[in-house]
Amino acid sequence: MKQIQCKMFGHDFHVTRDVTFHVKEYTCVNCQKQLTTNSNGSLIELTPKFKEINDILERIHHNRMMKKINNKKATNKKGVLIPA
Repeated sequence: MKQIQCKMFGHDFHVTRDVTFHVKEYTCVNCQKQLTTNSNGSLIELTPKFKEINDILERIHHNRMMKKINNKKATNKKGVLIPA
């Protein structure tokens, strides 16, 4: 019954996961179809291959953001490193 609603009115996608600032995963509220953004920015079906790619991208993105935050804490207002 839920798939009929998607066929008639279209999918109702909501963001379920923010992988990076530009890559997100979406799920249809009605039929649970999952999509993600590819390298061109268009939506494609979320396959196990893309799920694995998104996991790796998320880990790299998180590590870079943590490194950036730690570097900001280690410098003073003039941008000079503070010795530990």
